[in-house]
Amino acid sequence: MKPIAKRFFLGFISIHILHHAAEDPVYGLWLIEELKHHGYDLSPGTIYPILHALKVEGLIKSRDRIVEGKVRKYYETTTRGRKVLTDAKNKIRELVHEVL
Repeated sequence: MKPIAKRFFLGFISIHILHHAAEDPVYGLWLIEELKHHGYDLSPGTIYPILHALKVEGLIKSRDRIVEGKVRKYYETTTRGRKVLTDAKNKIRELVHEVL
């Protein structure tokens, strides 16, 4: 994949993550499976750095939960992340209207 296309898709993936984490807490492997339904074939080595970057930017927060005796990290969209998601949705609507 060319670098510019990769940057676009990473942005799309970030928006998907913010969207799903705004609805309910999500975890990495669930996101990998969900994004597969949208045509993205991601590995843990791709999704977890994106989650980390979103967390560092204050767009998501994480909480550990014990699931079947193992620690699983769940992610939720923060207030700031919801604002960014709303802004992104507005830009997406504008782009779709103009391009399509």
